[in-house]
Amino acid sequence: MSYLKFDKSLMINLEQSLQREILRTNKSGAYHCTTIVGCNTRKQHGLLVIPIPEMDDDNHVMLSSLDETVIQHGAPFNLGIHKYQGNVYSPNGHKYIREFDCDEVPKTVFRVGGVILSKVKIFISHENRLLIKYTLVDAHSDTTLQFRPFLAFRNANDICVENDMLNKEYQQENGGVSFCLYPGYPRLYMQFSKQVEFVSDPHWYNGIEYTKDQERGYSYREDLYVPGYFQMPIKKGESIIFSAGVSDVDINSLSSMYDKELKSRTYRSSFYNCLKNSAQQFYLKRDDKYYLLPGYPWFKTRARDTFIAAPGCSLYVGDEPVFHKIMDTAIKALDAYITDGVTDSMIKGIEQPDVPLWAIWAIQQYASATSLENCMKKYGAIVEKIIFHIICSSHPNLFVHENGLLYSDGRERSISWMATLAEGGRPATPRTGYLVEFNALWYNALKFYLSLIKNEPNKDIYRDKAAELAAKIDISFRETFLNQYGYLYDYVDGGYCELSVRPNMVFALSLEYSPLDRKERKGVLDVITRELLTPKGLRTLSPKSYGYRPVYYGHRPEREQAYYQGPARPWLMGAYAEAYLKILGMSGVSFIERMLIGFEEEMSNNCIGTISELFDGNPPYTGRGGISYAVNVAEILRVLDLLKKYNNNI
Repeated sequence: MSYLKFDKSLMINLEQSLQREILRTNKSGAYHCTTIVGCNTRKQHGLLVIPIPEMDDDNHVMLSSLDETVIQHGAPFNLGIHKYQGNVYSPNGHKYIREFDCDEVPKTVFRVGGVILSKVKIFISHENRLLIKYTLVDAHSDTTLQFRPFLAFRNANDICVENDMLNKEYQQENGGVSFCLYPGYPRLYMQFSKQVEFVSDPHWYNGIEYTKDQERGYSYREDLYVPGYFQMPIKKGESIIFSAGVSDVDINSLSSMYDKELKSRTYRSSFYNCLKNSAQQFYLKRDDKYYLLPGYPWFKTRARDTFIAAPGCSLYVGDEPVFHKIMDTAIKALDAYITDGVTDSMIKGIEQPDVPLWAIWAIQQYASATSLENCMKKYGAIVEKIIFHIICSSHPNLFVHENGLLYSDGRERSISWMATLAEGGRPATPRTGYLVEFNALWYNALKFYLSLIKNEPNKDIYRDKAAELAAKIDISFRETFLNQYGYLYDYVDGGYCELSVRPNMVFALSLEYSPLDRKERKGVLDVITRELLTPKGLRTLSPKSYGYRPVYYGHRPEREQAYYQGPARPWLMGAYAEAYLKILGMSGVSFIERMLIGFEEEMSNNCIGTISELFDGNPPYTGRGGISYAVNVAEILRVLDLLKKYNNNI
């Protein structure tokens, strides 16, 4: 079965093809992203988008696009496509596309009369270099190719306007040329695997528009600099390789470099393989440290996302060494904050009060995938340090009360994963006091710690203290959160109990250790299933609750108000599936398998082969936000692993 192949009828229909994007990364922060027809619809789109740490912590678009032109008998056929004002697309290269296939790597086949030209793009791992292989599959007469590079040299979140400050000078390189348009940027080397003629013909292409930014209320019209064009003849059956990178390359090595990189690719012929490929694209290697990006195209490394996504993006794709590398980096940052109050410049949000709890959850997933003994040896010390850091109320916004529950102040600042800020910097969805998932995670962490040290000598004092708190929570959690309607309050602060039906209560059902009995968990699960479950995950708010806004669309203020007020989050399906299977056992397997169909459909929608950040809470459940989101991919991979275990009667 081909998951990521699209024929001519879809490709020439811009209403459909422009809604589908492709993403390829080098696992070191750089990426290539555009639509499947090659028309950029976001300012973050580009052929070569790279981080430049010497400038800032953002990504920068170096090469926006490369327009190919086929010339036969003196007649040019331009294969590129850009959108301009008035809903005008020019040129209309999409009409020459015969098929697009991304099962292995992005491959586009064009047909212009008797000419059949294939185009394959591949990113070099851990190097800021994109290769494009062109093969003239068929031609009945002499054929010439031209290539026009659209240069940006700008922050991926900004736009470029025509100016006279750029440096138009270029250097001849072996097989091409190089440019550096502005100070502070690296040179962009554009080279071919055989000698090519570069014709200097500088022009600004003004008024290129990005529809996705227009929808979101951002600046969406920009000018791009085209310095000229490359030109070369090509014979039937011949292949040439184009390289765009920030360093010179031996053009004789491009073919072997391409072949070597191709062999390392995961063939995306199944739902699992699509998710595995997507998971590995979040890896970020910076010097000797490994991180996990929360998503693309605009996210920066965040502590909470790292701990939630690390197990699924590594352990459940058979990459345990990467799990340890990511966790070693993140735990070192967390340990520095616990010990000295030092925040990490690379991993944002390490000071958030629930981060230590999610760290223990991630470690617990490792124990589940291996053994308690392995986990104790590798992570026992940090688990203990976190537990007693919390018990001693050493965190500035995480306090253990007499009833054993954790209290955090979220009135003026966001403290949980529901962290969007409204105008004025205040939380758009304020949550404060006893948060339900904080305390479910806390109870689970205490019980997990007790299981880790079960056979450890000289731990009686630690064991007694943790057991005492867990026993208190056994009583206080139920008394505090379980209400007469059969579900759990989202948070409780003093005499105030938040009645909104939200998905955070699912963790009290899904975690290995729950303070609720089976009957109580079944009752809560029924409410979640009835009011929050969609084919794309759990809604962030029930349609029956006040303020329900299911559609995440429009300008920024509109989106902020809707962000956690109804749209569905795929990553919550991980906890939901785990809870469902724990409560219903084998009888729940077929239901969870059916629920995954909604995610399998996404492999050919939105950003193909991955899962969007969030989905509208009402049909048709349109994907929105970031085009590829780590916690979503990770947790669906974890669901697949859970189903595998149940189907194997483990």
